[in-house]
Amino acid sequence: MELPEAIRQRFLERLTRLCALPSVAATGSAQAETAAEVARQLESLGLQVELHRTAGAPVVFAERRVAGKPTVLFYNHYDVQPPEPLELWDSDPFTLTERDGHLYARGAADDKGDLVARMAALEWLAERNGGELPVGVVFVVEGEEEVGSPNIDAYVAAMQERLQADACVWEFGGVGASGHPELTCGLKGIVSLDLKLRTANADQHSGRGPVIQNAVWKLAAAVASLRDMDGNSLVEGFMDDVLPLSPLQEQLLAEAPSEDAELAAATGVAGFLGGVSGAEFQRRLQATPVINVNGLHGGYGGDGTKTVLPATAAAKLDIRLVPGQKPERVVGLIRAHLDRHGFADVEISQAELPGLPSRVDPGDPWLRHCAAALEEAYGKAAVIKVSSGGSGPMHAFADVLGLPVAMLGISHADSRAHAPNENIRWQDVHRGSFALVRAIENWAAQG
Repeated sequence: MELPEAIRQRFLERLTRLCALPSVAATGSAQAETAAEVARQLESLGLQVELHRTAGAPVVFAERRVAGKPTVLFYNHYDVQPPEPLELWDSDPFTLTERDGHLYARGAADDKGDLVARMAALEWLAERNGGELPVGVVFVVEGEEEVGSPNIDAYVAAMQERLQADACVWEFGGVGASGHPELTCGLKGIVSLDLKLRTANADQHSGRGPVIQNAVWKLAAAVASLRDMDGNSLVEGFMDDVLPLSPLQEQLLAEAPSEDAELAAATGVAGFLGGVSGAEFQRRLQATPVINVNGLHGGYGGDGTKTVLPATAAAKLDIRLVPGQKPERVVGLIRAHLDRHGFADVEISQAELPGLPSRVDPGDPWLRHCAAALEEAYGKAAVIKVSSGGSGPMHAFADVLGLPVAMLGISHADSRAHAPNENIRWQDVHRGSFALVRAIENWAAQG
């Protein structure tokens, strides 16, 4: 099933205009212009649109309620990652370019393509239903997802009455490495930390190494003390608050198709931490918290030799959390661990606002309709994932608004989101849009 030609052309025109706007959240560029373009496009669907100020980028709010009908809330974002390194792109990152059935541009997959696909699906849905939508719709389109959505929790709390809905479609989704469509039911939480250490008032001659502490050496030891070589946390109490999985979630992990070989080939790794595979591989990826080191900095790294004893060192960490874990408690546990193990002089500062973990029930009727629609659209059973390994502001929508959240979209395993040559495939635009149409049709008919 393919998009009707007129809707396909509008999809292409809308995505071309959006991808031409360099709405990089990290630099704050083109945010007002992109929000205005999103507003114009949503208005073209007959929605009532408002631009809402926040402490950061504006949020585009749009709605069209239908009396006596349930309402679907769409969460998306219009900001993108930086395009660098530019030399690795095969075409201009801000010019939508079609090659061999793919559409390439920064934001084509994450998340402008999915946003425009939602618009196309709603037009298709109305066309199939006598020109009218069988449900009400609400859009929340923010501009700061790529920098941790620092203002969305406050926005949702302030807008709670106007955001009342019956189901939610999340910003991403698509086809996995196995070729099956995926329906993801959760996101991990995240807290990012900066570690800093000073051991002397200035760098020293390395000949003093036998008697003066090396800041890089000590900070590296502090970081290494947080987890073992298999990725298991060594922080006392770190796993204590992790909530157990439900029987259905355990079943989904056990039934998930193997992705080990595909991921190993794509990443160039020889194997996985702990030698895991199969269900244990999926458990780690989807349902296990982890402490990551993003960078360790200090000392001399230039050409040649500089026999120096570094006086300062710094590290950046992110901790991915699962339901039951609270960012503040986890940071406190890490502080206590460092103090207990001789690293009391390592300073900790929180680098970003934390994101809370969230999951929805895979057995919810909305999720079941979405899974069935994906199978109808792709001709293959959907792989239902307990959680993504990544993070996002799902907590505000699933736990504050109380919505069942479904993640179904138009990306594929090699969409290269955040990387050069980001892309989507026309085949997924057609199938993903049709899946959304069928999910809403069936849900509205039986709701």
